[in-house]
Amino acid sequence: MSQTNTFLNQVWTDVSDAMRRMFELQPMTMDTMMKLYNDIDNYFKSSERDNLILRAAANKSNTANKLKQIDNQAKGKEVDKSNESEEKDNQTNDEEVDKIIPGGELYFYLKNFLKQYLTTIRANGNNFVDEDFFRFYVKTWEKYQFVCQVISKLFTSINNNWIDHQRKSKNHNIYDVYTMSMKVWQDIFSKETKLIAQTYLELIKKERDGEKVETSLIRQVVQCYVSAGFTEDERKDKKHQISISPLLSTYIEYFEKPFIKETEQYYLHESNNYLEKNSINSYIKKASERLDQEEKRVRYYLHPTTLEKLLPKLVKILIIRHLDQIQKEAMKLLKLLRDEKIEGEATKLLRNEKIEDLRIAHGLVTRIKDAEKPIQKKLENYTYETGIYAINSIKATVSKEPKSYVEAIFEVHERFSRIVKDAFCDEPGYRAAFDNACGKFINDNAVTKAPGSSSAKLAELLAKYCDTLLRKGTKADQSDNDKKIDQIMVVFNYIHDKDVFQRHYGKMLAKRLVQQLSASDDSEALEACGFEYSSKLQRMFLDIRISTQLLGKFKTYCGIEKYHVIDNFSVMVLHKNAWQFRSSPAFNLPHQLQPTYSLFTEFYTKKHSGRKLELIHEHSKGELQTLYTKQKYILQVSTYQMAILLLFNDVESMTVESICDITQIKSELCRPILLVLIKSQVLKCSEITVNEELKESDIENDYTIEVDENFKSKKIKINLNQTVKSVEQKDAENDGQAIEEKRKMLIEAAIVRTIKARKQLDNNSLIKEIIPQLTSRFQPEIPMIKKCIELLIKKEYLERDPKDKSLYTYLP
Repeated sequence: MSQTNTFLNQVWTDVSDAMRRMFELQPMTMDTMMKLYNDIDNYFKSSERDNLILRAAANKSNTANKLKQIDNQAKGKEVDKSNESEEKDNQTNDEEVDKIIPGGELYFYLKNFLKQYLTTIRANGNNFVDEDFFRFYVKTWEKYQFVCQVISKLFTSINNNWIDHQRKSKNHNIYDVYTMSMKVWQDIFSKETKLIAQTYLELIKKERDGEKVETSLIRQVVQCYVSAGFTEDERKDKKHQISISPLLSTYIEYFEKPFIKETEQYYLHESNNYLEKNSINSYIKKASERLDQEEKRVRYYLHPTTLEKLLPKLVKILIIRHLDQIQKEAMKLLKLLRDEKIEGEATKLLRNEKIEDLRIAHGLVTRIKDAEKPIQKKLENYTYETGIYAINSIKATVSKEPKSYVEAIFEVHERFSRIVKDAFCDEPGYRAAFDNACGKFINDNAVTKAPGSSSAKLAELLAKYCDTLLRKGTKADQSDNDKKIDQIMVVFNYIHDKDVFQRHYGKMLAKRLVQQLSASDDSEALEACGFEYSSKLQRMFLDIRISTQLLGKFKTYCGIEKYHVIDNFSVMVLHKNAWQFRSSPAFNLPHQLQPTYSLFTEFYTKKHSGRKLELIHEHSKGELQTLYTKQKYILQVSTYQMAILLLFNDVESMTVESICDITQIKSELCRPILLVLIKSQVLKCSEITVNEELKESDIENDYTIEVDENFKSKKIKINLNQTVKSVEQKDAENDGQAIEEKRKMLIEAAIVRTIKARKQLDNNSLIKEIIPQLTSRFQPEIPMIKKCIELLIKKEYLERDPKDKSLYTYLP
């Protein structure tokens, strides 16, 4: 160091003293640090440094040539030089650069100081071996890195000025202060790398074998090598900025490659030995455990990039080599779960254990592309077979007890759905296989294949089960009912004929609401059926609420006007489009009801001019009291039954023909109504013997009907309002026709919508595009689609191409 550079000597003396104190972990005040920072900054602005640079400028050409010579010498060093020779060359180069690059004196003083410090420290570490050397290495590194980070901030002026200028001048021997300190570390400790790597592999093997090791040491040593590595990325932009990023070459060469090789050998040996002594089920658990351990190991104390290189090799050794056995074990577990019946806590525990075993096997198989497909196929087959068996077991009782049908389906769904969720982590491939199997056995089974039945039968059974659950008087509590409704919705999602379910459910809901038998409005709202259908149901609920308000206003009106109405009179005004009620045949309303009906009609038309009221007699009802019996009974009857019974207030007997003429009830409807009244012994006919085999056709027009004055019953209130079978059959026929017409309309709309968007499509493409649009409601049949296409051609919505008959064009 030149004695003439007074300010430089003073600054370096203070800096070197501060560095010694920091390496000795002595405290440094903020004032001291700020003084050092300012002194370094002031030196770079001083006249002393300017004079050095001016003298150097006079000898610029010679300096440039000398720098080039030094750079070439550094690049041309022989590879087999000893570390001592390299250090000597580096020191010589630094000293020469120090002499010929004025202004960088502090930089080179710092570099030489760090070299001397680390050389001394390294010599002190020669007495340590294995983990003790690791501790020494980590402790030295942490202290060195911390001090260098502090120094880098103190030398900010050098980084931003002199070093930046040198980099722009293509002087690649100059780095920023922190990077230079990392390079010094590499140079001093490079010969220890192989020893450290060997110790590191030995520690990992000990840990794999179950011995306790200080894993934090391994992580810290690896982090040292990652942090100390660097590479330069010179960005050729306007600012000529230089960025220094981590370089993993040392880590990869001395740590990663040996680690991966050692890992392969270790697990190749272990997997072979383990399978010789243990079952495949036990091996699956062991392999899964080992994979988890290695992933955690890499994430904890190796660089993240190592994992993507290591995993494929582990998968090949631990899984692919034994894949066939693993797949067979997974399918074996799946079969055991299929056949197992859950009875008691012990069985549940065993089942949970099998599910956990299957989950572990799945975790291995899913690491290999397409390896899970055989298991998915087996899952689909087992689900289908179990579903078919369950339905075959209860097919005889389905028509009388739809509950058993739904519960059988749901039990199978619940069992295998849990397997998909818990064992296969609900992955899409397994869920799709499971859903496909459910769709098959739910829509195509012994019940739907029975004579006179179809897949639509399932939809009807579902609706009937809903009706049973949602009626008032159900013994189950609300939470249990909600659970069963959820089960129904699970089955609903799989049925093909969703529109059939919606129609039957809508009709049954209408009856429940009109008869005031709905247990809960909240349970009735089926969002799973879609927004359009749910909106229609909401319209029905709204009609009921509005009718309640309307009835209250009517009674208030009658009270004010002093009008007399029938006791407990109630009425519902329903929008025809929202309710699936067909128009009732006209008949003569009993004169006892006529005044009240006329009064309400007048009241309503005043409030809503232009609207027309139409009575739905089939769903109207009332109560009559018997005055001719000793015990007074209350008969709950339909409007038709009421009209017939009230006739006998004026006469003792009437022929069937007379009853039809006076009431204007059609004969085919009147006979079933009379049959109910005769069988219940409210009315009697001397020409008829009442028994279970009595049919409506046994009642002739000239038979005389009269009141049975000996009528007796254990109940005071007797419900005679029963569904007429002939009417029910006609409704079923109408439902079938309505569903068919609705489907045709939807198919035609889908065809027009698609062909309008595409302008032109061939037959196969058109069918392929419209089917997905309709499957949310029903499964369209190809013949029906073709028939609808022909109808639309006749209606001139589209036309066939003259040259290609399979090509359709939209007609605007």
